[in-house]
Amino acid sequence: MDALRVTALLAATMTTGLMAGVYGLYQHTVMPGLDRTDDRTFVGAFQSMDRAIINPWFLTGFLGALLCTAAAAALNADRRLLPWLLVALALNIVVFAVTVAVHVPLNDALKAAGDPGGIADPAAVRARFDAARWTAWNLVRAVGSTAAFGCLCWALVARGQIR
Repeated sequence: MDALRVTALLAATMTTGLMAGVYGLYQHTVMPGLDRTDDRTFVGAFQSMDRAIINPWFLTGFLGALLCTAAAAALNADRRLLPWLLVALALNIVVFAVTVAVHVPLNDALKAAGDPGGIADPAAVRARFDAARWTAWNLVRAVGSTAAFGCLCWALVARGQIR
């Protein structure tokens, strides 16, 4: 049972850290880079990245952060670990909810605009996408995931001190 507890905690930490990196990269590199492009390039590049990110690597991290953190919290009832695990779980739930409620609809609407080469008014499509809103909520994901990662790292430290 102890091996399962450790495995869940390690998996939660790794997947949450991975997602913090993804959201952080979008925040400080991808979106600022796309902001410097023309409208048609923005629409096409974002559509392309959004299609590409739906893959087993991303989904393992995205779902794994939530599920592995829930498993770690369920399996590690020690009072020195549980508060950190529950905070990390709450933060991962917020990140998941923001993704589903804000990012997925915005991304899907942009994809629904069609092939960028055939869009008559790419500036209008880009404006409807509302990159500022997308980026503001992505900051919530980046900070939330990073804080959850920190909580999980601290849970690992605390677990090491228990022995």
